Amino acid sequence: MKTALTIAGSDSSGGAGIQADIKTMTANGVYAMSAVTALTAQNTTGVQGIFEVSPEFLAQQLDSVFTDIRPDAVKIGMVSSTGLITVIADKLKQYHADNIVVDPVMVATSGSKLISDDAIDALKQYLLPLAAVLTPNIPEAEVLSGLSVKTAEDMVTAAKAISETYHCAVLCKGGHQLNDANDLLYRDGSFRWFNGRRIDNPNTHGTGCTLSSAIASNLAKGCDLGTAVERAKAYISGALAAMLDLGSGAGPMNHAFDIRGTYAD
Repeated sequence: MKTALTIAGSDSSGGAGIQADIKTMTANGVYAMSAVTALTAQNTTGVQGIFEVSPEFLAQQLDSVFTDIRPDAVKIGMVSSTGLITVIADKLKQYHADNIVVDPVMVATSGSKLISDDAIDALKQYLLPLAAVLTPNIPEAEVLSGLSVKTAEDMVTAAKAISETYHCAVLCKGGHQLNDANDLLYRDGSFRWFNGRRIDNPNTHGTGCTLSSAIASNLAKGCDLGTAVERAKAYISGALAAMLDLGSGAGPMNHAFDIRGTYAD
């Protein structure tokens, strides 16, 4: 069985972060492992508290994983401090990690910045150049490229700039009222659009975590990047189309929509 590691924060309500990553990896047929960067008290209405782990303890978690069950792919989610970012980068280089997918979580859907300028600088300097693919949303693509993204052509220009800066592929995600369900993959000087199915479901908590984890899972299984993105988008469409409705806010998707069997009944 192929393996994948998620390095991210915990979501106590289970819709995003580590919990969404593990569910996604399991549903996509790989063995999931985790290194927790922070504990959060959160639910569908928002985040009530954050407790960040120390860089030393994160390093221990990564050593434990890589020295025993080597991951075939690594997904990195929200990492909010410079100390944690540098530890992750150091360990990924130490163990020559493969198939690194970075979801550069920096800007909330509302447009609010989620991490400090120092942490953004560390992310750019140490972590992004290690990625096989980055998966920014529109506001994050603007931060990384320094460009305004208002049109589909702007998405191409920004993705090209990011790819050339960090020497990796870039999946620029639509949404934020632009190309709603359509994502742009830029790599090696060329681009490809992945048109998504527009699903009228307000419960989209954890979609970014889920997409990046599904891409990592498929890379772990040996898919090329285009196929990995295609399969990941089909999976997330299925999870949204299942129309799970939990909580009083922006609820989670049904990551297990395609799981059938004796113990699922």
